[in-house]
Amino acid sequence: MAVDLNAYAVYAKVVELGGFTAAADALGLSKSMVSRQISTLEDELGVRLLNRTTRRIALTEAGAVVFERAQRIVLEAQEAAEEATCVEGAVRGQLRINAPMSFGISQLGPVMPEFMARHPELTVDLVLNDRRVDLIEEGFDVSLRISALTDSSLIARQLAPVERYIVGAPSYFEKHGVPKRPADLADHPFLLYTLLSRPNLLELTNGEGESEQVEMKGRFLCNNADAMQTMMLAGTGLTFSPDFICHEHLKRGTLVRALEDWSVPALTLHAIYPHTRHLSAKVRAFVDFSVEKFGPGKAPWLQA
Repeated sequence: MAVDLNAYAVYAKVVELGGFTAAADALGLSKSMVSRQISTLEDELGVRLLNRTTRRIALTEAGAVVFERAQRIVLEAQEAAEEATCVEGAVRGQLRINAPMSFGISQLGPVMPEFMARHPELTVDLVLNDRRVDLIEEGFDVSLRISALTDSSLIARQLAPVERYIVGAPSYFEKHGVPKRPADLADHPFLLYTLLSRPNLLELTNGEGESEQVEMKGRFLCNNADAMQTMMLAGTGLTFSPDFICHEHLKRGTLVRALEDWSVPALTLHAIYPHTRHLSAKVRAFVDFSVEKFGPGKAPWLQA
């Protein structure tokens, strides 16, 4: 049976965008041509791939299987094209990167001009947000994440550790006092990061192996660490802040650590990308650059 790879690409785009019209616009085809490609593919395979209504499309069981394979076909073709155009090490095409908002602004943004200068034929689409994205579903090539890897279809390159400190403004401590032990934290208003699974629960350990869990009172809840830091600098409350956000303020004394003998569980920065047979040159270039700038012992916020 002859296989029309174009039909698979069209089918994948229809499912990704949720409709024939959107796929036609994205591919530069007429809606009738897209519909004909899907019908031809269904006839060739002898199965219905999509259930169509006036408002939406829905995958059949067979359609879901074919969609997964169609995505792989398109991805392999894109990777082959990228590798074929990499002449003498040149990195070309478009690279879609996802990173956390605060990290992207304070750490990634300042080094991106250097990355772009190294690869003048590369176009970068950098998307900053604090939610966990689906790299494959949302079309990202690589993501920088401060979390553990939970998806076996992805590969993670470990970068720098990210420590978290209990911090507050000097004005806050002058007014409310400094907590002496973990249990004291329950009496202080906290600024809570709402994208954590349990934002009001804090576990601390000390050098003697002791561990305490504290339930905090949230006075200000927010999904962005920079906004939380602005509130904290004004003396609104305490928070546990990643070191890459608060390190400059700690140096200047505009923020002060509390309970320095106790530590909050550290996190790790990872470069994460989909598992493929051949890593594309553009992804490899960015991952290597991330290791250079944010690898263990190299991250700017770790420097004295």
